[in-house]
Amino acid sequence: MADTNRIWTAALIVIGDEILSGRTQDKNVAQIALWLNVQGIRLREVRVVADDRDAIIEAVNSLRVRNDYLFTTGGIGPTHDDITVDSIAAALGVGVEINEQARAILTAYYETRGGLTEARLRMARVPAGASLIENRMSGAPGIRHGNIFIMAGVPHITAGMLDRLTGTLEGGLPVLSATIGCWVAESEIAELLAATERAHDGCQIGSYPFFREGRTGANFVIRSTGQDGLDACVSDLSAALERGGWAVTAGGI
Repeated sequence: MADTNRIWTAALIVIGDEILSGRTQDKNVAQIALWLNVQGIRLREVRVVADDRDAIIEAVNSLRVRNDYLFTTGGIGPTHDDITVDSIAAALGVGVEINEQARAILTAYYETRGGLTEARLRMARVPAGASLIENRMSGAPGIRHGNIFIMAGVPHITAGMLDRLTGTLEGGLPVLSATIGCWVAESEIAELLAATERAHDGCQIGSYPFFREGRTGANFVIRSTGQDGLDACVSDLSAALERGGWAVTAGGI
């Protein structure tokens, strides 16, 4: 049984020159963060790195040791610049091998699509000792090695891999959230926010200011792993803001 009081954490490395150049807009951060929260795991850090062996190795070794889980997206395709597998293997100090299960999957997938070429066989390469993450979208599987999950860069393929992982990772309680908004300058209520958060153990209040319609406002996102605690914090914060003369908009502005 999972220890629901423990905070389980994950990090994500987004790999690809095309992300850093702006040619491709990443959509995986949001979907992975949302998926992790449902699993009771909090995404603590995201790094975007180039298709560079040393950069990938440094990021992997830095993030895998201080988080329960590490996810990577991108760089596991059939071309020469897909170096994620080799780089992660180097970070782990293991070799790269052809996974025979992956070979069989790719052979079947490409049977009516021109056959399993040498380039396509690259997608069966894994760090030695790895297992697979099923991919029903395009044949090529994702890879799991210990607490590292090596996934596709294409968002809908990543989504399918996440679906196969649902319920398989140990985690705690998912984080719940509620939002309220006010037309108020953030600086005017900074101490009120801090005092409310201190009074509600296990709750965090995030403040997100904006400027619209010629006025300054802010939305406040309250987060907690317990519904009762969340409701109490929202109620107290709303009451405190109303007492200060600031009308509260449930759900945010």
